[in-house]
Amino acid sequence: MKAFPTFEQLFATLPAVRSHAPGRVNLMGDHTDYNGGFVLPAAIPQTTRVELVPSTGKTVRVWSSACADSRPAEYDLGEEVRDGEWTDYVKGMTVVLSDHGLRSGFRARIVSDVPFGSGLSSSAALEIAVGRALRQVFGLRLTDVELAKAGRRAENEFVGAPVGIMDQMACSFATPAAPIFLDTRSLEFQHVPLPAGAALIVIDSGITHRHAGGEYAERRQECLEAARLAQVTELRDAGEEDLARASLPEPLARRARHVLTENRRVLETVGALRRGDLEKAGSLFTASHASMRDDFEVSVPAVDALVRILAAGRGVYGARLTGGGFGGSVVALASADGARAAADGVVREYGVQTGNRGAVIVPLR
Repeated sequence: MKAFPTFEQLFATLPAVRSHAPGRVNLMGDHTDYNGGFVLPAAIPQTTRVELVPSTGKTVRVWSSACADSRPAEYDLGEEVRDGEWTDYVKGMTVVLSDHGLRSGFRARIVSDVPFGSGLSSSAALEIAVGRALRQVFGLRLTDVELAKAGRRAENEFVGAPVGIMDQMACSFATPAAPIFLDTRSLEFQHVPLPAGAALIVIDSGITHRHAGGEYAERRQECLEAARLAQVTELRDAGEEDLARASLPEPLARRARHVLTENRRVLETVGALRRGDLEKAGSLFTASHASMRDDFEVSVPAVDALVRILAAGRGVYGARLTGGGFGGSVVALASADGARAAADGVVREYGVQTGNRGAVIVPLR
């Protein structure tokens, strides 16, 4: 493992606070959060860790393991400019947190093993970890839910990624063993522990994606238009009769159908996990991937191949694309016995069939 410079080596002082936040994998409910719907994300073991010390003046100096060979980035509070780099997420947080009393600069060191561009919320983990450190060192009066909202604002308003709030809430409240069943409208949530004997498999397809890209924004705009034509506030409010009455044109009809059926699948998956019915939950994973592939059109051929190979693995109940799509990772519900061996075998076969290099994210070695 590469040795990174310490905080003291970077800044000639010691950190005042340390914080961290995990990445997340969404088990069910993709593209429902910005439609006011339901989601079921879990945390992953990989985390983003922040060390931070306040400084006088307005200058921010921040170093990240994402650019380990470079000098710390530097900017002044109140003069944040988006540049398309990882620093945008830090800048977005300082812009938003200025509304909550952030007035002084700081020095920060960030180390993360959450894979970037894998659909596992590396950006939200960074936002929450930075936000937690700033809240602690400056005494900012923010609850965990308010901090999650701040992370979403940073990503929406500064970074320019039209994401919902699932990622920030998951990075704040979920654990690897206990996903959260979240109503993204009310932000009420419940932990839903995985049944005994169940395990998650998460594999990075090796195909990166960006939420700030045009295709993600296009899907969100299509959902807004479908809701307008169906005369509902959000697609979460629509029923099949509303969609039938609206006679939505394609592809809006398929986009809306995905949101409606995905919301149902979240509710059914929560029920299946609480009953310990892994076969039922696995079948819902399979149905969800088909909907994301065919109705929402956010999958790509290599990811479809990875899902197919994974779903056929020994002890695997079902598999699906997870996250925003257009690349990223897949998640499977599996038997805990042999999950790691099954995942390794899937990655090898995926490489043979597609030529892509996948990587097992969960379970850890």
